[in-house]
Amino acid sequence: MKKMLSSTALLVYGLGAITPAIADNNKSFNSQSENTVTLAVYGDSPYGCKAGECPSDQPNIRPDSKDGPNPGDPRQIEATPAFIKAINADPKVRLVLHVGDIHSGSQYCTLAYNRTIFDLWTQFKNPLVYTPGDNEWTDCQKSKEGGNVKDSNGNYVDYANGNPVANLALIRSIFFTNPGETLGGHEKRVISQAQAYDPAHPQDAEYVENVMWEQSGVLFVTLNIPGGSNNDADNWYGTTTKTGEQIQEAAQRTAADIRWLDAAFEKAQTDGMKAVVIAEQADMWDLDGTNPADQHIANYKPFIESIASHTAAFGKPVLLMNGDSHKYRSDNPLIDNTPCVIEAAVGTEAACTDDSYDNQPHGYNVQNFHRIVVHGSYFPLEYLRLSVDPHANYAESDSAFGPFTWDRVIP
Repeated sequence: MKKMLSSTALLVYGLGAITPAIADNNKSFNSQSENTVTLAVYGDSPYGCKAGECPSDQPNIRPDSKDGPNPGDPRQIEATPAFIKAINADPKVRLVLHVGDIHSGSQYCTLAYNRTIFDLWTQFKNPLVYTPGDNEWTDCQKSKEGGNVKDSNGNYVDYANGNPVANLALIRSIFFTNPGETLGGHEKRVISQAQAYDPAHPQDAEYVENVMWEQSGVLFVTLNIPGGSNNDADNWYGTTTKTGEQIQEAAQRTAADIRWLDAAFEKAQTDGMKAVVIAEQADMWDLDGTNPADQHIANYKPFIESIASHTAAFGKPVLLMNGDSHKYRSDNPLIDNTPCVIEAAVGTEAACTDDSYDNQPHGYNVQNFHRIVVHGSYFPLEYLRLSVDPHANYAESDSAFGPFTWDRVIP
C-alpha cells in the first residue's frame, strides 16, 4: 500500500498544511529545478463526431447523439492509444495535463466508459494531471447524456441515472483514489485539497481533484470548474426548479475552489514563484451561441473576480489553461480589445472576430494575464506543447508569455 499522509497534514490549512504535507512525503512538492519543463496539454477528448462533421466516406458512422450509437464515432477513442504513444515519444514532454471532458456531451455516463479511459491513461509514461469537465458529471443528468433514459430492459443507461453528485463521486473513485498522486507513469507528488483544507470548512476535503504543485519556478493549480452549464446552474433533468442538492453542490464547490485559489496564490507569493498556471475546464467567457442577456455564463463571475484580483496583486505572469469551447484560442480576456488568435480550421489560425472581454462584466485591466483554450473534440487529435523556461521573460504574443512558450502538435 502506498504511503498515506499523516492526520496532522489533513487537518490544517494554508501554508501550515502544505508544509507538513510536503515533509510527510518522499517526493518533493516543490521542484526548484532551473531547467525547462514541457507539458502536453489537451482536453475534450476522446469525442465522437457531431452532425455535419462525420466522415462522408464512412457510412456506418452516425453523429454522436442520443439517436446514434454511443459514441456514434469511435475514431477518437480508437486513435487514443496512438495519440498517447506519440506524446510518450515527444522527447520534450515530461508531464501531461488533461483539462476535462473525457467524452462528448451526447454520450452516456457509465462506469465502464470511465474505466476504459482510466485504463488508456495508464499507457502514459509521464505523470498525468486531470481536472474533470462537465460532460463526465454535471451534465450526466441531461437526456442527451442518458439522464432518465432507459434501455430495452428498463434499466437506466447512466450510472446513478445521471445524478451529478453521484457521477462526480464515481470519477473520484476511479481517477483520484490516492490523494496527492498523479495518474499515468512516473508518479509525481502533488498536494490535493483533500490533504490541505481549512478546518473551518471540512467539506473542502471532498475536492480531492483540486491539486497544486511547484515546478521550474512556477506554481500550477487545478480547479474543478465545469463548463457548459454555467457552473452547474442548468436545472437538473430539465425541471423548472433546482433541487436543494443542486444548489448545495454549486455553492459548496464554488467556495472550495475560491479558497483553493487563495491558498495557491499565497503559496506562490511566499515561495517567490516566477509565475502561476491555473488549469480548469470551463471557458468562462464563451457564450456558446447564447445571447449575452441570457446570462448563461454569469455564474463564473466569482472565479473571474478572484483570478483578476489575485493576478493583479501577484504582479507576475499568470496563465490560464481551459478547454470546453473546443477551438484553440490565445487571448487576454481581462483587457479590452487585446490581440487574439483563434483556430480557423484544423491546423490553421486567424485573428479573432470577437472579444471575450465583452462577454463578462467589464472593469478589469490586468496586464500580467493570458489565457489559452486548448483544441478539443475535433478529429484528428492534437495537444498543446507548453514549455516553461524559468530564465525567460517573453513579451506577450499568441505563442509566448513570460516564462511560457507553446505550439500546437498534431501527431
